[in-house]
Amino acid sequence: MRAQLVETIRTEGFAFVQAAAMRYRLDHCGSLADWSAFVASWDDLGMDTYMADGGRYRKRRHAAYRVSGVEIVRKPPQPHYQSRDYNALNGGIERWFAPVLPAIGAGPSMTTILRFCQRLFDDLSNDPAGASPWHVETHQFRIEARTGQVGRPTPEGMHRDGVDYVLVLLIGRRNIASGETSVHDLSGRHLGHFTLTEPFDAALVDDTRVMHGVTPVEPLQPETPGFRDVLVVTFRHEEQEA
Repeated sequence: MRAQLVETIRTEGFAFVQAAAMRYRLDHCGSLADWSAFVASWDDLGMDTYMADGGRYRKRRHAAYRVSGVEIVRKPPQPHYQSRDYNALNGGIERWFAPVLPAIGAGPSMTTILRFCQRLFDDLSNDPAGASPWHVETHQFRIEARTGQVGRPTPEGMHRDGVDYVLVLLIGRRNIASGETSVHDLSGRHLGHFTLTEPFDAALVDDTRVMHGVTPVEPLQPETPGFRDVLVVTFRHEEQEA
């Protein structure tokens, strides 16, 4: 089953995995025993104060790991950095975010997600034995939408993250419309689009080959705030770190 997903990403540069299939894959990589607490942790994120567009619609937590072989080791707190080549809006500076809570970062759900990614991305990079360590960053995002304020999941627009591979996993969404993901090749040619609507819906991206972006979200019922919660996980080989 993993081989089919590897082939899709190698051929297309990305894959959209629907919730039931993604849940099945995760269940076969480990345990989701703390899933309820994992989901609830999105209610306790810190405000992203680095938004160059002045927006206060994005909350997040961040953690970095070293993943290699059978080891998943959380790194000390560190800033998230993207050059302006990859993030023209918010790049070029070190951004320090509230850390992922220890129990969440070391819990079975996070560990299972990281293990799933490692196995898939090892295969994609022709390193099935996992000999080459990965630098991994995890981002808990909540994008809020209110009357008069749309939420922008990708305020930088169509972009790459400057890594090797990316997972975007939907945790939940409430009272929002839109949030369509589009994928383009590096020349700008449209390759596909889809919307993450159900918890466990997932997008997997070869960041070296394609760009992605998500349309703004707005509340379906104007009198009630809405939100879109995702976990973004990025993998890049450690030897590629600056």
